[in-house]
Amino acid sequence: MAITLTTDRLLIREWTVDDAEDALAIYGSADVAHWLTPVMERVTDAAAMRSVLHAWQESQPNLPVPRGRWAVQRRDDGTVVGGLGIRLLPPYQDDLEINWQLAPGAWGQGYATEAGLALIRWAFTQDVEELFAVARPKNVRAIAMAKRLGMQWVGETTKYYDLNLQVYRIRPSDLPEER
Repeated sequence: MAITLTTDRLLIREWTVDDAEDALAIYGSADVAHWLTPVMERVTDAAAMRSVLHAWQESQPNLPVPRGRWAVQRRDDGTVVGGLGIRLLPPYQDDLEINWQLAPGAWGQGYATEAGLALIRWAFTQDVEELFAVARPKNVRAIAMAKRLGMQWVGETTKYYDLNLQVYRIRPSDLPEER
């Protein structure tokens, strides 16, 4: 199921291989790749990024709603500034994780909060009862982001991805009021 979500400043849409240059600013950044869970190697060039995006495009139609990966595009200039995803957490594949990544040049502008809330609100219209986010304990930006989204701290675990991670959860009743 193809989804497109719109916020005041952003368009959340499926990735295309034409997004490779903008995506490389995200997934090619050592500042971003360092924190990714599960660990994803930094993408080193546009050809490799196109290959990754192609794989994401190919898998997207086969993922049950609400799972997927989406580009976060600024509406004013069309630049892709980030990515969002919803996927099953290992090892039991029971819990859904929301994740976000932004190009370092887009940090501090509220894009992750704006896009994340839009995706969470949409996911809760798809019979989802809760979403989780996981972050490495020293990833203060991701932890602050989870809190801005209205997520509640659940605890710390090594259950997911064989890493020591902070776990946050959000349920529909935790959502901040829409503005």
